[in-house]
Amino acid sequence: MVLSEWGFWGEELVGPLEAFAERSYGVDFATPKGRRPVAIGVSMDPDYIDPPLGRSVTSPEMAAKVKEIDSDPRLDDPLDLSELMPERPYHSEDDFLRKQEAYYRERDAKGAELVNRYDALLIVGGSGPIVDLVNNQRVHDLILAFYDADKLIGAECYGVTCLAFARNWEERKSIISGKHVTGHCIEYDYKYGTGFMGTNFVMGPPPYPLEWILRDATAPGGAYHGNYGHETSVIVDYPFVTGRSTSDSYLTGQKMVEVLEQGLRQWGFHPAATVAGS
Repeated sequence: MVLSEWGFWGEELVGPLEAFAERSYGVDFATPKGRRPVAIGVSMDPDYIDPPLGRSVTSPEMAAKVKEIDSDPRLDDPLDLSELMPERPYHSEDDFLRKQEAYYRERDAKGAELVNRYDALLIVGGSGPIVDLVNNQRVHDLILAFYDADKLIGAECYGVTCLAFARNWEERKSIISGKHVTGHCIEYDYKYGTGFMGTNFVMGPPPYPLEWILRDATAPGGAYHGNYGHETSVIVDYPFVTGRSTSDSYLTGQKMVEVLEQGLRQWGFHPAATVAGS
């Protein structure tokens, strides 16, 4: 499970983690620099009113669970993604060609090691991923390693953007092109004058509308499904399982389990659907 060092949304870790625990799955955590991930404060505050929804999105019971996981020693020493995957060199560097060749050798070797060790990858959502996961080349390479090995990849909320930006360096086409996904819909986005909160920052609206990115990345042949007005939105289009937002966390974990144990390949959309909400 890959987590941001700038703040994960508590339930988006708790939900899948409990689903995995029910099946006795072993879970390792990773962050971009190996620093301890921290839950966003409002994700453990049942009195926080989410502006777009006009209600609390965290129950007192969930707030207690988030506080517990936020102090869990299992998060104290996450895997360091900067050690797990190499960094691509700049084209302007001296001896670039040799460095590029070395980068590909190391990337392929370390990617193979990881996909041999793990059955699935999950990118946990929240506002933090915008800062250090979404446009992180090492995260993209990690995703590509699982994708090339035809292994399960899950992502929640703003973490789904990582899938949109993960692409073969030569083709430069998103790996979710032609696929069906969900993610934070435009109706859920904050507006100017409302705070978008992480652990160490508060900004206005999110710096990009995730829905527009996912609509563009899935074309042609695929589709984004916001399912606005529905309590949950989780889409399975193998090898991807995507969850829209906080309320979809448990279902995301459950569907990942069904993919691993029951061979589920598509769920949550009509295969012929080409528009959101179909």
